[in-house]
Amino acid sequence: MISSIRKHLIVCGATALLGVAGLAQFAIPEAQAARIENRVAVFSGIDKITGRITTFDVYINETVQFGALQVTPRVCYTRDETEAPKTTTFVEVDEITLDRKIRRIFTGWMFADSPALNAVEHAVYDVWLDTCKMESDVPAPQES
Repeated sequence: MISSIRKHLIVCGATALLGVAGLAQFAIPEAQAARIENRVAVFSGIDKITGRITTFDVYINETVQFGALQVTPRVCYTRDETEAPKTTTFVEVDEITLDRKIRRIFTGWMFADSPALNAVEHAVYDVWLDTCKMESDVPAPQES
């Protein structure tokens, strides 16, 4: 008796799984928001000694110096304004040491909606991503 009930439950469970798997082919695929590749990354940085916060624009693949740090974004993505915000950048940050050597202190993704997740934390300076945009008031670098 128990084994026939167990067999029935196993068969019903397998049939239910097959039914769900069969329905999966008719499921509407989730819409993927197209990411927008921007020309400018906007960062904020704090000088911990003075307490001054500075916001600065950096064109993609260009380097801007903030204190003893050199910030170089490689990409900066946003989404359409109809989508939930998701602003990210892949950035490299180098430190100019007292003996004038350049030392990489950060390479990775930064997220504007979670600035503390991957902010650059330095003894004197912190840097984080604010946003991305297509244009800047800062003149574009000259093409060589």
